[in-house]
Amino acid sequence: MKHLTAETFKQDIFDYEKGGDWDYKGDVPCIIDFYADWCGPCKIVAPVLEDISKEYSGSLNIYKVDTESEQELASVFGIRSIPSILFVPKTGKPQMALGALPKESIVQAIKDVLLVNRN
Repeated sequence: MKHLTAETFKQDIFDYEKGGDWDYKGDVPCIIDFYADWCGPCKIVAPVLEDISKEYSGSLNIYKVDTESEQELASVFGIRSIPSILFVPKTGKPQMALGALPKESIVQAIKDVLLVNRN
């Protein structure tokens, strides 16, 4: 799992400063976890995403955005509660899910939104 800053987000995911339609730059779908270190539910989701990153290695990237240090990114995506998880398919629009989702829900979204099956 890779931590994103506003700069690396613009390089690796989408340059929101240029405007225009969403255009994901990645080679495989991804999940972006918007979290904070002090957030209890975020601490519940973190090991789940760690497991998923291993299970889907090579088919899916998982990124983390610390909303405390990356307030610009949190603002761009309208993050008002955490954890917020952004599912980004290879093509098409990303979808946001709010709250500490159980693993089964995340896996279902990986199949339904990202169109990725387990390795």
